[in-house]
Amino acid sequence: MPRTILAAFLIVPVLTLTLLGADWPSFRGPTGSGTSDETDLPVRWSDTEGLQWKTPLPGPGSSSPIVSRGRVFVTCYSGYGVNRREPGDQEKLQRHVVCVDSKDGKVLWDRSIGSKLPEVAYGGIGVPNHGYASSTPAADGERVYAFFGRSGVVSYDYEGKEAWRAEVAPDPRTHNFGTGSSPLVWSDLVIVPASVECEALVAFDKRTGKEAWRTPATGYGAWWGTPILVGTGDEAELVVAISSEVWGLNPKNGKLRWHAEWPPNQGICTSPVAAGGVVYAVGGREGGSVAVKTGGRGDVTKSHTVWSGRTGSYVPSPVLVGAHLYWVTDRGVAHCVKVETGEELFGDRPEGQRQGQRIDGAGTVYASLVAADGKLYAVSRRSGTFVLEATPELRQLALNTFSGDDSDSNASPAVSDGRLYLRSDRFLYCVGKPKS
Repeated sequence: MPRTILAAFLIVPVLTLTLLGADWPSFRGPTGSGTSDETDLPVRWSDTEGLQWKTPLPGPGSSSPIVSRGRVFVTCYSGYGVNRREPGDQEKLQRHVVCVDSKDGKVLWDRSIGSKLPEVAYGGIGVPNHGYASSTPAADGERVYAFFGRSGVVSYDYEGKEAWRAEVAPDPRTHNFGTGSSPLVWSDLVIVPASVECEALVAFDKRTGKEAWRTPATGYGAWWGTPILVGTGDEAELVVAISSEVWGLNPKNGKLRWHAEWPPNQGICTSPVAAGGVVYAVGGREGGSVAVKTGGRGDVTKSHTVWSGRTGSYVPSPVLVGAHLYWVTDRGVAHCVKVETGEELFGDRPEGQRQGQRIDGAGTVYASLVAADGKLYAVSRRSGTFVLEATPELRQLALNTFSGDDSDSNASPAVSDGRLYLRSDRFLYCVGKPKS
């Protein structure tokens, strides 16, 4: 059973406004699934092929870009922790929200805020892996909302005017691995999963920034995932994967409807996905995966668990394409399993290879897969973007790189109007099919 019964948990990662057809307004897109229905997307690109524009950023960051109403929003940091050998002075740490015109890459505005100190120091194996701007912002067509851990939440309108700021706690904590969960917008609320900062889920009125509710989530250790919404209307459920359980809640009042145990894990960084009334979660340092039917009540571990597996993903989240679930681990190993049974498919892998298919040369991967147009886009940290065929064989279609950029790339792509938006620690890129 959950150690804390949630009375008013976070709501949903789905925007209530009428989205423009190609908007990608939050982490992993409008439904948090990492998938897009768009077609005719680019397969190959470089500095001379398919690059629509390239915009320098004011600092590094691992947050993903989002697209709303023709604007691309991305977060960055500057002033501290930019140079691994000489981190500098925490007093100079600034967080940025940058707004770029999606048509030509022109910076429309760049707003920065100071940081609440002390922040976790830039050193060791934690924060240097991703920095101080790892939470993807969310937009609702009128405002954009960004979460910066101890420094709280900040909201701007689309012209760059600050609407409000709010802290998640009077004295929020720090963690060696920093902040990573992304804010959500639902109805008139901005929802912030703040497990690391205050072991709570905090909702703010998106118009005023006033705290609407706060739900403790203590006793499960740190987790960095972002929930999803499954179903609609009165049957809608808010689903989140944490360290040892998957929860399904009523998004209207946050009351717990069901919970299911899955292989004990620490440090869940992934977000689940769902289709056909079944939720699929992968994650944890030790790895693990599970499929759970929605619509239950109470402890549904035995009654609603469809399958569980031993392979998982520490950082990158999975995607669903037809009858298969795909993910790439932080070590660059691609996995494909049957959604009905959890059976791992090995395709043309060498005989004796036990689990997954290593993507040659991928190295470290923190970005989550994006599935679109029959393809899987996997951004590696330093080797470029791998494009794989969205079939169990996982055939590699292309490897795309840009010259003159040796910085890290940890962000998942955004898909909008036939283009992909990518970001590294130095640049924001827009790529599309070359014009004939």
